[in-house]
Amino acid sequence: MTMRVAVIGGGPAGLMAADVLAAAGQPVDVYDAMPSVGRKFLMAGKGGMNITHAEAFDDFCARYGDAQAVLAPLLKRFGPEAVRTWMHDLGIDSLVGSSRRVFPVGMKAAPLLRAWLHRLRQSGVRVHVRHRWTALDALETGGYRLGFSTPEGEQQHEANAVIFALGGGSWARLGSDGAWMAPFARLRIATAPLRPANCGFDCNWSALLRERFAGQPLKNIAACVAGADGLSAGDWRRGEIMVTATGIEGTLVYAFSAPLRDTLAAHGQATLLIDLQPQHDHDAVIAAVTRPRGSRSLASHLQGTLGLKGLKMALLHECLPKAVLADPAALGAAIKALPLRLDASRPLDEAISSAGGVRFDAVDAQLMLKRYQGLFCAGEMLDWEAPTGGYLLTACLSTGHAAGQGALAWLQSGHHHPPTSP
Repeated sequence: MTMRVAVIGGGPAGLMAADVLAAAGQPVDVYDAMPSVGRKFLMAGKGGMNITHAEAFDDFCARYGDAQAVLAPLLKRFGPEAVRTWMHDLGIDSLVGSSRRVFPVGMKAAPLLRAWLHRLRQSGVRVHVRHRWTALDALETGGYRLGFSTPEGEQQHEANAVIFALGGGSWARLGSDGAWMAPFARLRIATAPLRPANCGFDCNWSALLRERFAGQPLKNIAACVAGADGLSAGDWRRGEIMVTATGIEGTLVYAFSAPLRDTLAAHGQATLLIDLQPQHDHDAVIAAVTRPRGSRSLASHLQGTLGLKGLKMALLHECLPKAVLADPAALGAAIKALPLRLDASRPLDEAISSAGGVRFDAVDAQLMLKRYQGLFCAGEMLDWEAPTGGYLLTACLSTGHAAGQGALAWLQSGHHHPPTSP
C-alpha cells in the first residue's frame, strides 16, 4: 500500500518538509488555505531576501534565546551552511553582506520560490491551494482523515502521517492567522499563547513630535533595555529607529522586542534607553554639555557642541523634565541614556513574527507530537522566536527539514499502531 504524507501549510517550513520527503521518494500532498503558497516568504523578500546569517555557529544559535537548547541540534543538521547549499542546488548562489547577513544573488525571493516549487512538482509533490484545514480524525487502521474547507465545499483526504506547518499569528492576510490554536487546544496539545515578536511599540507622543517627526529615522544611535532600576539591563546595540505616528519600530527596536514585550506584560510599561551620541564616551558628552554657552539657547549650544538637532533635540524635550534640561550634568547623562517610555506592543497581526505556539515539551526530538503518533509540527507554529537577520527563515527551514526527516523515519520504522484518537 502506498503511504502518503500530508503537509498542512505551504510556507518555508512546510515546503522544506515536503522537499525532504519527496527527495526520498515519499508521496506528499501540500495543503494551503491561500490561493498560492509561500506568500509570507515572498513578503520577507520584498526588501531583500535575507535568508540566513554567516556569523559563528554558537553565536547564531544564541539568537534563539530560551529555545536554543532545542533548536541547536536541528540547526547542526540543517543550518546556515546547509541553507546556502540548498539554494545553490536550486541554481541560485548566495552572497554575504557587510553585516554577515546572507542573501540569494539578486536579493529576491520570487526566483528562489519558483525554482523550489518546480523541483517539488518534478519530484511528484501535489500542491492543493484554497484548502483550509478544518478536521482531524484517527483511522482505526492507522493514519488520519483530514477535513478541508475548499471553494468546492468540504473535502476529506487520508494520510499516514501529517506535518503541520501553519505558521504563527502575524500577517494573517498572508495566511499566518493562528487559527490552528483553537483546534490544537481541543486536541489537548500544550501551547503557549501567541505574542508579537519583532514588533513596534507605542509611545505617548506629544502632538508636536507626532506631527513633525512621524516617518523620520533616528540614526547613529545605540539602545538597550532599562532594568527595574532604570539602568541598562543588557548590552547596547547600535542601529537606527523609525519614529511612527504611534511610537517606534525598526531593526534596532526588533532586536529588543522580546524583553520589552515581556517587561510590558509583567509591569505595564517598559523603558528603552537611547544613546544619542554613541560615538562619544560619557565624559566627552558631559564636558561638551557643561561648556559655557553664553547667550546661546540650549538648542544652539547642543547643536554646536554635539551636533544634536532635529529629531534628537525634540526627543530630549519629549522625554526629559525641565529640571534635567537645565542641569548640564544630568542632561549629559541623559544624552547617553535617554529613557523612552513604551506603553504597549503593537498588535500581533502587525508583527514580523510571533512568539508562542506548540511547546517543545509536547513534541519529541523528531518534532512528532508525543500525544499523537504520526503528527509532526514545524516552523513558526512551534514556541520559539528570533530577531530578524536570517534567523527566522533558517529556523523555519531547519524545523521543516527535521519534521520531514522525522516523518520519513517514522513511516520507514514499520512500528505503526492506530494513533490515539483525537
